[in-house]
Amino acid sequence: MTSKDIAGIIGRRLNVPVVSKTSEQTAEHFGSFAQFAALNRAASIERTRALTGWQPKGPGLIPDLDRPNYFET
Repeated sequence: MTSKDIAGIIGRRLNVPVVSKTSEQTAEHFGSFAQFAALNRAASIERTRALTGWQPKGPGLIPDLDRPNYFET
């Protein structure tokens, strides 16, 4: 899953355009959050499960975001 995947679903569900930005444009738009987002590090749920005993329930992020009622207010 990439940031582009997440942004694509959000844009489609909210009916707003999704655009690519350069690193400089991203830093200007998002401020200090841009540094965090640029890390684009993979996370291991296996390690999280082993360390915490966590057992996820429900859908993953993409299927959850892609539900029709997720963005209803």
